[in-house]
Amino acid sequence: MTVPRVLPLAERLRLVRLLVARVADKARIGLKRPYFAIGERLCRQPERLLIAPQDIRTGDATIAEDIYGGYYAFGGKIVNAHGRSPFALAPPSMEWAKTLYGFGWLRHMRAADTALARANARSLVKEFIARSTKGAPDPAWETDVVARRTLSWLSQSPMLLEGADYDEYRRFMRALTHGFWLLQRGADSAWPGGARLTAAIAMTCYALCVQGGGGHLQRSVRLLISQLEKHILPDGGSVDRNPQTLLEVLLDLLPLRQTFAARGQAPPPELLNAIDRIGPALRMFRHGDGSLALFNGMGVTAPDRIAIALAYEGTRGQAVSNARYSGYQRLEAGAALVLIDAGRPPPPNHSNLAYAGCLSFEFSLGAERIVINCGNPGPRRADAHASARTTAAHSTLSLDDASSCLFGFQTGLRRWFDGEILIGPQNVPAARESNATGMTVSASHDGYVRQFSLFHERRWFLRADGERLEGRDRLIPSTGARSMNADYAIRFHIHPSVTLTMAAERPAIVLETPGGANLTFEAGGLPLAIEESIFFAAPEGPRACEQIVVYGASTDIDEIDWSFTAIRH
Repeated sequence: MTVPRVLPLAERLRLVRLLVARVADKARIGLKRPYFAIGERLCRQPERLLIAPQDIRTGDATIAEDIYGGYYAFGGKIVNAHGRSPFALAPPSMEWAKTLYGFGWLRHMRAADTALARANARSLVKEFIARSTKGAPDPAWETDVVARRTLSWLSQSPMLLEGADYDEYRRFMRALTHGFWLLQRGADSAWPGGARLTAAIAMTCYALCVQGGGGHLQRSVRLLISQLEKHILPDGGSVDRNPQTLLEVLLDLLPLRQTFAARGQAPPPELLNAIDRIGPALRMFRHGDGSLALFNGMGVTAPDRIAIALAYEGTRGQAVSNARYSGYQRLEAGAALVLIDAGRPPPPNHSNLAYAGCLSFEFSLGAERIVINCGNPGPRRADAHASARTTAAHSTLSLDDASSCLFGFQTGLRRWFDGEILIGPQNVPAARESNATGMTVSASHDGYVRQFSLFHERRWFLRADGERLEGRDRLIPSTGARSMNADYAIRFHIHPSVTLTMAAERPAIVLETPGGANLTFEAGGLPLAIEESIFFAAPEGPRACEQIVVYGASTDIDEIDWSFTAIRH
């Protein structure tokens, strides 16, 4: 095991403890496998399905046409099967394989609403079932993939079982039941952590839909409740701190709530409470254009999914402003909106998509995005994932081009932790106040203490009329430490629709938006730079954009004031 030499002994020991716990977890899983195998053999297979849950995600009939034509566009990769089964092809990427074996694309076949599309869907499912008896690639049996497949098959079962004879029906039920037992085994040890919640949702849905599922329902509901408590925080945020997770979980929980009602059973209060909390938390991340803020793995926003989720959710709760459990703050005045990441990174097994963006922020005016983070590159740009997770890809301060977090792939422990965040800011106090002049959020983090013995403190002040956003960045030596010299860069990534121009008369930059919401940026008279950046979250793919950068050395200037001020004509 190799770790960077800069790590102090305490943090080396932390990595060792994490590794020992991961090894022990894998050993425990191996010991319990015979129990689940015996349980599956002794369990009586359900005779039939009683109901089918609703899939509220939208379908696209054109995708069904592409699939019929042999084109499988999943995870940013397009594969022409040339008449062969997609299950016989070498997957071009892991994301492509997971999407194929998750069967979420069946909703597009349903949306086509043609006999040809329905027959094609049934044929592909039958082929997968036939091949799975002879073994299938590993992605097909990963817990999150099995959960997605279970939910897809249950919701699309009226289409899949249309005209099925007795033997076909039994084979389908056998495959569903096998998936349930795989989920029961996988939910105990799933990685990443979010797969456990998806597994619990799928298991509960299965128990509600099959005849005689009452024996499984009680255990599945207990697991669901425990996973909701672990994954959905008191303020409605998710433990992995990814806005996208909230959307996907809500799209799974809402049909589950309806499925309980369809069976004449009261949903567990914990399920209803989670839905009630997730809605306002999801609204917290929405900018005026309807897109979600680019924090901790969030990429391209699907506006139709957000609209559907919030419409079905039904509580119409106000957006959360102070999400202290999930570590976010929201300031809103006039047309201005500021969204702030003021929280610690998630636990390691929930951090495989988390970013080193502590004290970064996004800023918009009405429907116009101004300051952004770079966002998740998505499956099309897998090569850019590591760089997109760095602190430099966020609108915040970085020291010597280092990140405030240590990722698993930086430690030589990739086999065990890969993209997880192993070490990051642990002390991130945040406070907010408001008065007649405006609203203030102050926060700091210790992510740079281990490398530079410096705390980063940031303050945001949004004027009551929304016409001015002021900020202050400070670098504070840790107690008893000698002040270290480190070069800092304060970055403000700017949305690609905004044009930047250096002011002629003073160190300032003019920001021009298509809608005329123009601003001036200043940093207390310090020199400013305009540099290239990239916006990964555009629906059409990554787009070039620009960033404003303030450079300096911590021993020369340890406090920097900056501001965005509206230009009134």
